[in-house]
Amino acid sequence: MPAEEATSPSEGVQVNGHLEKSSSISSEEELFDPMCDPENPIVVKFQDVSAAAYKIRNGIERTPCTKSVQLSALTGIDLHFKKEFLQQTGSFKERGARYTLMALTKEQQKIGVVAASAGNHALALSYHGNQLGIPVTVVMPIIAPLMKVNLCRQYGGNVIVKGADIGVSRSHALKIGKDTGMVYINGYDHPHILAGQGTMGLEIVEQVSDIDAVVIPIGGGGLIAGSALAIKSLYPSVKVIGVESERCAGFTESMKAGKVVTVGAQSTLADGLAVPTVGVNAFATARNYIDQMVTVGEEFIALAILRLVEMEKAVVEGAGATGLAAVLAGLLPELKGKRVVIPLCGGNIDTTVLGRCIERGLAADGRLCRFVVTVSDRPGGIAELCKLIAKLGVSLKDIFHERAWLTSDIFSVQVKCIVETRDFDHAEELRTALMDKYQRVDWGPHSATFR
Repeated sequence: MPAEEATSPSEGVQVNGHLEKSSSISSEEELFDPMCDPENPIVVKFQDVSAAAYKIRNGIERTPCTKSVQLSALTGIDLHFKKEFLQQTGSFKERGARYTLMALTKEQQKIGVVAASAGNHALALSYHGNQLGIPVTVVMPIIAPLMKVNLCRQYGGNVIVKGADIGVSRSHALKIGKDTGMVYINGYDHPHILAGQGTMGLEIVEQVSDIDAVVIPIGGGGLIAGSALAIKSLYPSVKVIGVESERCAGFTESMKAGKVVTVGAQSTLADGLAVPTVGVNAFATARNYIDQMVTVGEEFIALAILRLVEMEKAVVEGAGATGLAAVLAGLLPELKGKRVVIPLCGGNIDTTVLGRCIERGLAADGRLCRFVVTVSDRPGGIAELCKLIAKLGVSLKDIFHERAWLTSDIFSVQVKCIVETRDFDHAEELRTALMDKYQRVDWGPHSATFR
């Protein structure tokens, strides 16, 4: 369907055959989602998850949940990965999206649905709406990756690009729903979304026996709510651990407060988890099933993406790799020797972002290093430095030298190098050799400034 991106207030927007007035949304105007009421949260039941599993069984991939031999050896944990990035649109979001669409009345299916999303929820709704013949409109913020915007259109979604952030997009989507009668679907808190996501938990306990713990990434809370409910209902002894980016730890703070609280969201590699206010239904459903919460730093998210590329041959987005990141960061030492399942819940990462993540992962792994060293500016000075680097088997990726702003010896030059090493030990061997040979060596991430 064609997308509507910008119209004047007097024109209006044609959405699935309905004229939706495009006047600006007043900040005082009440836009309310009755399915996500903070005053009356809905607690999803196990039978809801069971019903979802039956209804979507022929429309969703039953993704593999396999042991990682290499990462099990590396971490000392019997690690199994539930590979949700192998769904048709690249994430677990398809489970909830399909079930929610199938649960609509005939009249609602005819009118269609509307949602706000910057990525995976929009993709899942667009794809399954097309499969089921249900009109889908998605409002995406201008910051949404172009790749995801185009994919939504290819899947048949009616895409409206509006809003500097997802909050503005959500308000616009709610207004469209109010004006046209389309059902608004919250991507992480609609009760049917939670029930659908819980089907992943059912599959995990069917595919892997004798599980000790499950480590699940948390954004808005929909996945852990449904999955923890399913797992704990069948196997109460399984430990459920939630993981968030330390740059947006909304669920962690809500658990501490005993109620849903809003936190600041900073830019993170796990952009899919950057939800300032977690879902009220998700929180009410999950809070009694989560045994532990941890938050993880950016460098370990990047390292997890790198490990999955190298050892699992799997391209996973930051949000999807956060569970593994917590293990690599040493935040869960009690899991040593235990059987643990980690869902790799999404693989929709931009190619440019993937490249940056790999480089950051290499740096976090001690395999990409940066230093500034002062050498002689006479013939052979830089050649001697390169010879030392080559002798140690270090690969020189980039080199830059500077004379004008050097305040010491006029016959010296500062050289900034970016090099690739095998590991931390190899990097330390290079650092020691440089320190032994040269008087001035600035090593590490703060060595970029010439002095």
